[in-house]
Amino acid sequence: MALDFFAKVRDGLAKTRTVLVDRIAEVVSGSNKLDEDTLEEIEAILIDADTGVDTAVEVVASIRASARDNPEHSVFDLLGQELTRIVAVDDAVGVRPVDVLPQVILVVGVNGVGKTTTVGKLAHLLAADGKKVMIAACDTFRAAASQQLEVWAQRSGANLVRSREGADPAAVAFDALQSARAREMDVLLVDTAGRLHTKVNLMEELKKIDRTLSKQDGGPHQTLLVVDATTGQNALAQARQFHEAIGLTGLALTKLDGTAKGGILFALCRELKLPVSYIGIGEGADDLQPFDGVEFVQALLEPASDSS
Repeated sequence: MALDFFAKVRDGLAKTRTVLVDRIAEVVSGSNKLDEDTLEEIEAILIDADTGVDTAVEVVASIRASARDNPEHSVFDLLGQELTRIVAVDDAVGVRPVDVLPQVILVVGVNGVGKTTTVGKLAHLLAADGKKVMIAACDTFRAAASQQLEVWAQRSGANLVRSREGADPAAVAFDALQSARAREMDVLLVDTAGRLHTKVNLMEELKKIDRTLSKQDGGPHQTLLVVDATTGQNALAQARQFHEAIGLTGLALTKLDGTAKGGILFALCRELKLPVSYIGIGEGADDLQPFDGVEFVQALLEPASDSS
């Protein structure tokens, strides 16, 4: 995580930090005494930050055990160790090997999470890293989506494949893969229509795109779910459904700067055993970056004044 982005993440987590860190600091009140009453209060604070009940219980149990073995450690040292352990999920989980370029990244999510914007920012990030990028505009139901992607493609220098409104999304994905191979692209980003995870027909359409790419030995090598961090525990329900339907390889969390419930990130990692691949803080083209768990936890637990 670049230094300026780290500072942006730290500042963006201010709302979550207030709910989590400031309240824990009040509970321990400088004494750092971790009796059962204090631990129960910490558990409630973690739940309020949307880590989920199971995650909160597990974290507090670990803090309780660690405090016995390492009484000299502060509660924030122990909390940091446990949160870092939770997000330390192998980035290669479920990722298919890339035998022949392009690497195909299928991007999915429900309406309104910032999925198309995330695809655009990811194209910008990969292009800045020297990759030849193509975007497949497979949201053929919303004309604004392909128009939005066209702007991003022009910004990043990526190629764009799209079709008429109402075209078969799987056919667009197929054409894009053929084009990406012909043009020797490094990465093909497949944007899909936002869909309710509870709508069977829409999920079947997503499976069709996946099958179409698989039959052409085109991956998907990664399948990323874009999650709006402000939706809290509902994000966990979404992730479960998508993972069961098509098998996710990672998550991209957006709008972390707009929520006091950033603890959902830990709930997602713990329950699904999926890595957070990217996080988004802000609206700029550079405001999507690869996730670094150690630095994220550091940014969450350290007040801005301590790192400036």
